Amino acid sequence: MIKNLLKYRELLLAVVIVLMVLGVGARSPEFVGAGNLLGMFNDTSILIILALGQMMVLLTKGIDLSMAANLALTGMIVALINFHHPDIPVWSLVVLATVLGLVMGAVNGLLVWKVGIPPIVVTLGTMSIYRGIIFLLSNGGWINAHQMSPQFLSLPRATFIGLPLLGWCAIAALILVAYFLRYSRTGRALYTAGGNATAAYYTGINAGKMQFVSFCLSGALAGFCGYLWISRFAVAYVDVANGFELQIVAACVIGGISTMGGIGSVVGCLLGALFLGVINNALPVIEVSPFWQMAISGGVIVIAVILNERANKRKGRLILRHSPAVQPVRTETGARS
Repeated sequence: MIKNLLKYRELLLAVVIVLMVLGVGARSPEFVGAGNLLGMFNDTSILIILALGQMMVLLTKGIDLSMAANLALTGMIVALINFHHPDIPVWSLVVLATVLGLVMGAVNGLLVWKVGIPPIVVTLGTMSIYRGIIFLLSNGGWINAHQMSPQFLSLPRATFIGLPLLGWCAIAALILVAYFLRYSRTGRALYTAGGNATAAYYTGINAGKMQFVSFCLSGALAGFCGYLWISRFAVAYVDVANGFELQIVAACVIGGISTMGGIGSVVGCLLGALFLGVINNALPVIEVSPFWQMAISGGVIVIAVILNERANKRKGRLILRHSPAVQPVRTETGARS
């Protein structure tokens, strides 16, 4: 029974999300209104984009705990530039934030690839460094809505077919990442590098380089979200998105992305983020205590990890075992090596 459920994990997760929405809607009908549902998706958009970046790192057996700090630093930089030079076009600030995020992701990737430091150690270190840089740049101060230009604040709120631009950014990110992972050679290599190092080696794929690429992509998406976050909430300060990296990882794990690498899909990533979005919006509606909200979210993550581990045990990752194409290597003395 459990195996069958795991086989259709994404469908099951989608059903659970629908049941949660309908269940809360039975108690509070306005919760299932079209406006509220669009609002929930819009509220979850940044999490969706960041989870896509985290997913690509997890596919290569890495993890990026610096995404939220990356977001906060790039957001603070563009907010400061907008404050001192409000005449600079907003689109150029968006590009700058994305490029800065990519550079910070590249730093993580180089330390993992070339120096050989474990990803969790690297990103914990850079997370603290980025937070410290924010403090130095801002002197511990805030940039609020009154110090930002109207153009800077209005872009994510502009609506198209009833959905704010922020939501359309998430949809565009989903389409682009799905296309990249499915149809590009590099995207497919991310799966191979994390799922089967032996196969990657024999097919000429450099697993370390793929980790570097994944960190660059996650950094770019985090930088892009730096502008979106600051303009959305109209405030920049040292602790922006503090602890949000846990939500990002949770969305991936709940969506079925394996922390062991090589397993995961864009659909699962989307559903994991939406699940957390519904939880965060539904629990206050049904008047659940904030302490229970944390406990429920934590319990869901633990269950998701257990399900992922069971799925990983069923999926063999080793190849070239007992393969007739691989023969024992003999030394000059005739002994097998």
